[in-house]
Amino acid sequence: MKLLIVYGTTEGQTRKVARFAADRLADAGHAVELLQAEDAEGVDLGRFDGVILAGSIHAGDFQKALVAFAEDNAKALAGARTLFLSVSLSAAGDYNEDWAGLDDCIARFVKNTGWTPGKVAHVAGAFRFSEYDFFKSWAMRWIASQKDQTVKAGVDKEYTDWDALGALLDEWVAGLKRG
Repeated sequence: MKLLIVYGTTEGQTRKVARFAADRLADAGHAVELLQAEDAEGVDLGRFDGVILAGSIHAGDFQKALVAFAEDNAKALAGARTLFLSVSLSAAGDYNEDWAGLDDCIARFVKNTGWTPGKVAHVAGAFRFSEYDFFKSWAMRWIASQKDQTVKAGVDKEYTDWDALGALLDEWVAGLKRG
């Protein structure tokens, strides 16, 4: 199968998730094209058997370039078999209000872009202290403390469950083969 992965990233965890997906699918024998959303303008989605979009949530929104890509390609995406990987720290927890917030973010994304993903999967993100400035580092440590998480300034902490993500990708691509 020929697959496209388009992603938006802020501190790099979504790029890592997208790269993992590309490697996993390529290792399974699929042809995979991996593009940052900023570089995906004009891509012909009709050339692909499936499309994955991946973006991270920051302050309730996804990256502008990813939103613009989805909006500009809403019609083509609607006709494609798609998976949307929503990366966030909220997906690492089990707080009902956080999960309700994730649902709200997806609903807002759908409303703003005019595209409804075929499947949405929430992927736990990471604290990327190596990428934060002083103020963001302080704010993220405060957020972590509110969720009973122990983190150290300057030390990244990853929550992504790579085995679960791999299983999700395997299941999604198997569904493409059956469909």
